[in-house]
Amino acid sequence: MQNIAIIGAGQMGSGITQYLAMNAINVTLIDYKESNIERASSNIENGLTKLVLKGKISEERKLQVLSCIQCSTSLEICREVDLVIEAIPEILEKKESLFRKLSEIMTETSILATNTSSLSITKLGSMFIDPSRVIGLHFFNPAFIMPLVEVIRGLETSGDTLEKITAFIIAINKEAVFVKDQSGFIVNRILISMINEAIFVLQEGIATPEEIDKAMKLGSNQPMGPLELADFIGLDTCLSIMETLHSNLGEDKYRPATLLRKYVEGNRLGRKTKKGFYTY
Repeated sequence: MQNIAIIGAGQMGSGITQYLAMNAINVTLIDYKESNIERASSNIENGLTKLVLKGKISEERKLQVLSCIQCSTSLEICREVDLVIEAIPEILEKKESLFRKLSEIMTETSILATNTSSLSITKLGSMFIDPSRVIGLHFFNPAFIMPLVEVIRGLETSGDTLEKITAFIIAINKEAVFVKDQSGFIVNRILISMINEAIFVLQEGIATPEEIDKAMKLGSNQPMGPLELADFIGLDTCLSIMETLHSNLGEDKYRPATLLRKYVEGNRLGRKTKKGFYTY
């Protein structure tokens, strides 16, 4: 797979784009907003520049990586690629609408992967013209650093699609874990639930954000405290995942903390809005 399209120029989409380009793969980053593409392009170039300044890559290498990246506001480029990776926000209706549009564009041999962190691959696949070519491919943030990819096979995902995606992951030097199509998969079912519990601890006045994060870093050897991590992920994303877990699994232990809802309603989303549990 040497020609790939990434749909969604947010944090995940731009991170996946950068990583693939660093592996000499031609990638087109697609977003309906030109401003999103401009911001993503700037972030990618700035990230590569930092690597140059740290002596990890040369200026020539930086230019080679950038030459592998194209940008577009049109889905039509998806006619020409081997793989499309959808990385738009975790809103089921928007993803379903996108999958229907791609049904009219993509060729009969290309694969559609979704970077969803919690939604059903089977349900999303039913919105595509050929569910056998739909698979979950969940990268982790930042995608150009984190080695793991969760691979999720939907009910109709074919063995051929799984085989091609497995070969692709090996080719780009990522580590795969294979997961059943169940809400939250492995990492987010455990991780976001932990973050939600940390928010309950804060909500109940048991400790401050700083104390909660210090306790988890020093007491369980985590590199980043759960509230700091929530700010990094985005509180809106955390809430969306918890809502999906609560809705699909039906257990009260997945009920989102009221404080999490309030922060999202107040646009305190973490690093992306410069204010969450901490101020940036």
